[in-house]
Amino acid sequence: MSKEEPCQERIKYRLEGLCCANCAMKIEKAFCAEDAIGQTTLNFATQTVYLPPAALELAQRIVDRIEPGVILKPLNQLGKNLQPEEDKSADKRQQIMRMLFAGILLGAGLLMPVLGIELSLVLKYTIFLAAYFAVGYEVLFTAFRNLTRGAVFDENFLMSIGTIGAIAINQLPEAVGVMLFYTVGEYIQDLAVNRSRHSIQALMNIRPDYANLLHQLDVIKVAPEEVQVGQWIMVRPGEKVPLDGEVVKGSSFLDTSALTGESVPRRVEAGDAVLSGMVNTSGVLTIQVTRPYAESSVQKILDLVENASSRKAPTEKFITAFSRYYTPAIVVIALLIAIVPPLLGAGVFREWIYRALTILVISCPCALVISVPLGYFGGIGGASRHGVLVKGANFLESLTKVKTVVFDKTGTLTQGVFEVVEINPAEGYSPEFLLETAAAAEIHSSHPIAKSICTRYGLPLEAGTSDEYREVSGKGIQAKIKGQEVLVGKQSFLQEAGIPVPDQDAAQQAGTLVYVAVSGCYAGYLLITDRIKSGAKETIKALQDSGIKTVMLTGDHEKAAQSVAGDLGVSEFYADLLPEDKVACLEKLMEDKDRKEKVVFVGDGINDAPVLTRADVGMAMGGLGSDAAIEAADVVLMEDQPAKLLTAIGIAKYTKKIIWQNIIFALGIKLGFVVFGALGMATMWEAVFADVGVAVLAVLNAARVRQFSGV
Repeated sequence: MSKEEPCQERIKYRLEGLCCANCAMKIEKAFCAEDAIGQTTLNFATQTVYLPPAALELAQRIVDRIEPGVILKPLNQLGKNLQPEEDKSADKRQQIMRMLFAGILLGAGLLMPVLGIELSLVLKYTIFLAAYFAVGYEVLFTAFRNLTRGAVFDENFLMSIGTIGAIAINQLPEAVGVMLFYTVGEYIQDLAVNRSRHSIQALMNIRPDYANLLHQLDVIKVAPEEVQVGQWIMVRPGEKVPLDGEVVKGSSFLDTSALTGESVPRRVEAGDAVLSGMVNTSGVLTIQVTRPYAESSVQKILDLVENASSRKAPTEKFITAFSRYYTPAIVVIALLIAIVPPLLGAGVFREWIYRALTILVISCPCALVISVPLGYFGGIGGASRHGVLVKGANFLESLTKVKTVVFDKTGTLTQGVFEVVEINPAEGYSPEFLLETAAAAEIHSSHPIAKSICTRYGLPLEAGTSDEYREVSGKGIQAKIKGQEVLVGKQSFLQEAGIPVPDQDAAQQAGTLVYVAVSGCYAGYLLITDRIKSGAKETIKALQDSGIKTVMLTGDHEKAAQSVAGDLGVSEFYADLLPEDKVACLEKLMEDKDRKEKVVFVGDGINDAPVLTRADVGMAMGGLGSDAAIEAADVVLMEDQPAKLLTAIGIAKYTKKIIWQNIIFALGIKLGFVVFGALGMATMWEAVFADVGVAVLAVLNAARVRQFSGV
């Protein structure tokens, strides 16, 4: 078994009590180093990780070595055998009492000399050491334990060395003050992290808690996982739709904002499809379930958001790697500052040791390690609130580098709701015969144009009307109808079969032409039109105003494509493309760009899977509930609106801006204090204030990502 492809089944575990981002990074690295576990990603924001059940004992030993007290629990066991909330509150109260006790002792030790009360050496050490151990014993014990296990350079080690060194050079008040402020800072930091987590995880509230199962004449409240496909459920006003299904009775308005970001309620009635996570606002609905809970829309969305951290952005990878070398480098610098200057006669050891200890206090990388993953997770969560599903932080970062957006035409820039507006039979054929023949050939096709032809025919058609049916992707349909060979499709499709087809230049300006041939003879054509989507033209203009090139790809003929491209104002368009031609066209566009620039392809997620997969960022529009869209695309726009593309890019840029604010702020403050500490211009008090202050501010700043209000 390899690390990259472990063969065991994996389940999701939560790391109860994990609050240290630096420790989370170490645990993840240790997990990946074990063959029995293999490559995995620890999501600090949700405190979750996927592990093989057989490796649970090994994983728990790793966690105990790095962060004792953190317990691995399968998600289905959460809430069982966990520490009661009152016990947790008692622990917090004890921690607050210890901090208050240490603060009182520290204040007394500092004020007594000011009030003229002289302290003996024994009393002085008694007061300050009692305060020091009251708040610092956990830090000291953890540092010693980790040291014996080979884990050096963590925050506990740095704080212990810094404060013990201060005691050794008789800086008792500063040793106590640093340990007290560090403990208070960690407490505040934990509160800030938990607040950020709760804010981010609020989107998980779309998960339904129960389903009202109709069983004979009773309504039974059950878990959504227990409902089978085909069973009926009842959704009352104010309840969430628990599973995907079809309305069989009743009508109502559904709030879809949790899924799509769209605030306008959607009316549904018998025959309409509904998705899990929507909220019923008025009437009672009876719904027949069409998908099990594990495959429901809400579960797919939650899985995508929760697991997005497995695809880390380059910035996140850089910070993770940087933090591994940053702390040891600072320790080496501090050691050199403590030893080299006094050996060169630039002062006494006591002075330079104090400066070195000040540098050690500021060197913990927690602010960076916490804020970057929380920032990306917040960005992904914020995007989902606006109806944009992003599969990973790497795709979120790629959206900040977009220079070219390639659109599919039908269903993306146009509504994809086609209408037959002209029926033009060739000589010897009637309009009725031409339409019936085309409809009979297209009866098995799911293409929107095929459906429009069948809709225009209007009369019922039997599925067995056509024999020897064959659909040629991107070209047309070949079938045998009532013993006659029929071809329906593009002009080139008929010409390849040796059937001469007259040009229709005048009609080509108006829409899409579908040609029909019967028994090797040209029988006429149908003219089909499509309408441009609301907001498509404004989206194209906004992209171009921001310096992004827009390209349209379509299988339609040249003049129909030119008409739509002219209305929209796209930079370039390519017509008469087969699915493989679209891939080749996209690859050509990608070859012409700079290495750091990204190309986005936006399609309907069903017919464009190859192109979605090939693009730097594949974006499926209107893909909610579509397996093909969610599987092939990197980003799914859940509402069928082109403007959601602008929202996705806006969220990505906003997220990266906040993350770089944190990086620059944290590194600037820390490196600044390294310089100030080396020059003797900073005290240990100031250093610990800066350390915990930067971490708390970085976490709170990262939480702002979810507040993105749109473009």
